[in-house]
Amino acid sequence: MRLSSALAVAAATVLTSITTRAHAQGTTAAVKADIPVLLVPDAVFDGTTDAPHKGWAVLVNGQRITAAGPLSSMQVPAGARRVALPGTTLIPGLSDLHSHVLLHPYDETPWNDQVLRESLALRTARAVNHLKATLDAGFTMLRDLGTEGADYADVGLKEAVDQGIIPGPRLFVTTKAIVATGSYGPKGFGTEIGVPQGAEEADGVEGVTRVVRDQIGHGADWIKIYADYRWGPRGEARPTFTNAEWQAIVQTATSSGRPVVAHASTVEGMTRAIVAGVEVIEHGDAATPAVFDMMKQRNVAFCPTLAATESTTRYRGWKKGVDAEPAGIVQKKRMFRDALASGVTICNGSDVGVFAHGTNALELELMVEYGMSPVQALKAATSVNARIMHRENELGRVAPGLLADLVAVQGDPTTNIAALRSVRFVMKGGVIHRQ
Repeated sequence: MRLSSALAVAAATVLTSITTRAHAQGTTAAVKADIPVLLVPDAVFDGTTDAPHKGWAVLVNGQRITAAGPLSSMQVPAGARRVALPGTTLIPGLSDLHSHVLLHPYDETPWNDQVLRESLALRTARAVNHLKATLDAGFTMLRDLGTEGADYADVGLKEAVDQGIIPGPRLFVTTKAIVATGSYGPKGFGTEIGVPQGAEEADGVEGVTRVVRDQIGHGADWIKIYADYRWGPRGEARPTFTNAEWQAIVQTATSSGRPVVAHASTVEGMTRAIVAGVEVIEHGDAATPAVFDMMKQRNVAFCPTLAATESTTRYRGWKKGVDAEPAGIVQKKRMFRDALASGVTICNGSDVGVFAHGTNALELELMVEYGMSPVQALKAATSVNARIMHRENELGRVAPGLLADLVAVQGDPTTNIAALRSVRFVMKGGVIHRQ
């Protein structure tokens, strides 16, 4: 079911009104530097090494980094603006590869009600705040994995960020995501009542081909497919698309230059997606060592979304540190340990929207709690994610020639990942957004 043009106009009107007021009131603090900027922290983590570089500085000119190295030997242009960042570590801008900017925490409003009761204008207005909170938290790149009933609003939000209308991270979007008919939701209504779905339904080789092409035509950067969902006879997760459908999906998407990412939690769902040629598996709750070995052999990355599982479990009443760990948490920890042991590429992606935007660092804290080192987690959120996004020559590292997406945090996140909560400075593309 398509949203009406009247709703789309209303959303655009709200978005324009909000951003006009924000600029008038000075709430968008972006400062574009028209002269070179010299950033002087205590240390620089470049996104690839195992320890920060003490005594380094970073020179930015326009949108890009022009020099990074020891301050004592750096040639600084006359008239450059010096920004002192004492007590901080400068790091590449962080990234979260599983976000939903058009959702807000489920303990505020259940998912069904967000999809069915909140207007497109309301959801778009709220998403503007989500994007600003995310950028203020030091996340300069997001891959948004589905509008969940909000049509193509992610494309408009991406355009608004790119044009400087609203502050936010670099957005890579999937639009509506794709599900097999009958498998998704909202559910729980009379069988004779048709309700709008949180993703786009498609079936058969011709059907999935058409929908993939249509989403690409509407602005999708990636194609997201639900490889399985909770539609089994007892409400358990079961695979959705056939192998033939999968081949058509991946062939159609990749021929246009769009990678495919799969929501998958069952062994069979993951296996079909991996064999078909997807680039990333999301969630992977029931993944086995054999599945991870197959992913590693085929260069398929893994996005574990630990924070979503913890958050939804807390919403159901679990008190972490007080109550015994529920089976779902135990399983998620075991799965993550298996992923680490396999050597599969692990990205940082949290499923934020299930929990509050701007608190994306929760995923990195859990990755460390579940077995990663702080440095491994930092690399996942910087250089590893940039490689997964095919942007390793632009983002994810502190090096000359790359885009100046830079964040300063109080302390040293390579030894204490919680330092990511203490953001002191944010720059995106050479523009200072927070200082």
